[in-house]
Amino acid sequence: SAILRTAEALGVQHVYIIAPQCIQSTLEISAPNEEKLDKEKEGENTKLKRSSGQVVKRATESEKKDRAMHHLFARKATEWLTVTEFDNTKSCIQALKEEGRHIWVTDLSQVATCLTEDGIRAHLNSNGLSSFGGKLIPEKVAIVFGTEAVGCTKEMLDSASVRVYLPLRGFADSLNLSVATALVVHQMFTLDPSLVGAMSEEERKALRQLWYPKLASQRLMTSREKKERGKLMTFISSCDDIGEKIANGEKLDPFEKEKWNKMKVKKEELDAIDSTITKAAQKAVADLVENPPAPITDMRRADEHRTCFVGKNTKKMYGEIWADMPATANLQNRANSTSSFFRQRANMDS
Repeated sequence: SAILRTAEALGVQHVYIIAPQCIQSTLEISAPNEEKLDKEKEGENTKLKRSSGQVVKRATESEKKDRAMHHLFARKATEWLTVTEFDNTKSCIQALKEEGRHIWVTDLSQVATCLTEDGIRAHLNSNGLSSFGGKLIPEKVAIVFGTEAVGCTKEMLDSASVRVYLPLRGFADSLNLSVATALVVHQMFTLDPSLVGAMSEEERKALRQLWYPKLASQRLMTSREKKERGKLMTFISSCDDIGEKIANGEKLDPFEKEKWNKMKVKKEELDAIDSTITKAAQKAVADLVENPPAPITDMRRADEHRTCFVGKNTKKMYGEIWADMPATANLQNRANSTSSFFRQRANMDS
C-alpha cells in the first residue's frame, strides 16, 4: 500500500502489478453471529496469513492491527491510480512491449547502471547513443521493482532494456521496497522533469471525466448522507463472507440468512444515493472537464487546508503543544472549494 500511495503522490498514473502465484487474503476476520466484532475477542477471531495462505500462529495483536490498516490503505490508494494486474511476468512484459515502453529494471548486480546523469550517459555512450530521442530518460518507460527478498525475476531481468540501481553512500547496501521505490521514482523525475505529467490531452480529459465528479460528490453530500452511505457500505461489505459460504454450498445460520436477505434492499438504497449524487456531480463539473482550472503546482498547503485528521481525545491531549497551529485552528475553506460552491453549480440549493 505504501508503494501505491507513493506512486500517486509523485504523479505516477499507471501501475502494473504482477500477482503472486497464490493470491489469498492475508487477513481473515470471522464473526459468525455479530455484525461487529467484540473488541475483547477481536484477536481470537482474527487470523494473520502469509501470501502462501499459511496462518501465522504467533502473530501479535499489534501485527494484526497493522495488517488491517495495510488492507485499508491499499484499497484507498488505488482511487486515483490506473492499476493493471497480470497473472504472470510474461504477460506483463508482453503488454509493456506492445505499448512501446522501455523496460528499466532495478537490480544490484555488477551489470546494473547507476541511476544518475553520469551513469545513464555512460550507458548511452557504451551503446553508441547520445540520448533517448533527445531525452535522458525514454518518454515511454516502465521502472520495475521486484520483491524485497530476492528482487526481480530472471525473466524480467532478461527482458530489461537497462538494469539500474540507486547509489547509496552508507553502510546499508539495500533499502526496504517502499522506500527504494519512492527514491528511484523521485530520482527519475529529477533527472528528467519532462516526465512529469507526460500524457496525451485525450488521457487527461478521460481522467478529468472520472475524477472531477468524484471530487465534487464529496462536497455535494451532506454529513447525514455520508454517514448513511458509510453504514450501507459497511453492511454490504460484511456480507462478503456469507456470499462465499453460499458459493461453496455451505449452510447458513439464521442470523446469516436474515442478514443476506437484507442485502438486496441495502444495495438498492446505496445505488439510489450514488446515482443521485453522481448525476449532480457530473452537472456541477461539466464545463470544468472541458475547460479545467490551472493545475496546482505549489503543494505547500494554505492554512485553510491544513486540518489535522486526528481524534478529539488526541487533540485534547496535545492541546497546549498544538495551540495556535494552522492544522488545529479549523479555519474556513477558501472560495470555489466549499460545499455551497458545488451545490449551486448542480442547482441543488435552488
